[in-house]
Amino acid sequence: MTITIALNSDCIHALDLTPAATVIDKLLQEGAIISHEQQLQFTIDYELDPTDPRELSEIPEVRLWFIRLDARYPWMPFLLDWQVGEFVRYVAMLVPHQFSSKEGIQYNPEALEIFLMQKLFILSDWFKQQSIPSKSRLKSMAQLLGYDLDDAFFDML
Repeated sequence: MTITIALNSDCIHALDLTPAATVIDKLLQEGAIISHEQQLQFTIDYELDPTDPRELSEIPEVRLWFIRLDARYPWMPFLLDWQVGEFVRYVAMLVPHQFSSKEGIQYNPEALEIFLMQKLFILSDWFKQQSIPSKSRLKSMAQLLGYDLDDAFFDML
């Protein structure tokens, strides 16, 4: 079951996390967070001038909203619907990047590594707290970003 969080310009400009918090906090209170793995999507209605060529992840106000969301729910990648690209879009909101017409999104390599390592540590700890097997999930997440992690890395966690 897909869960959609709708964002608009007003909540983004106000850094208002209410649309997301209402949904996520309800799942937490119901103890249902685990059963909603990879089911969350965002619809973003952000008013741009029709001549503005920027992607949403290039707009500082939109990025700032997602930075705030990530600060509150650092395990958010667990909920994001990876199949429809929500994880990659989420990463683009948090990691410096450029767009290439030939190669698509190009993340800053060092920033991407730092982001990935931070998420691996956060999610590894969170998975342990939730009693969720983590190794394959974390490996899959890293692979989405182009990293193939050795099993020895997970032995250290």
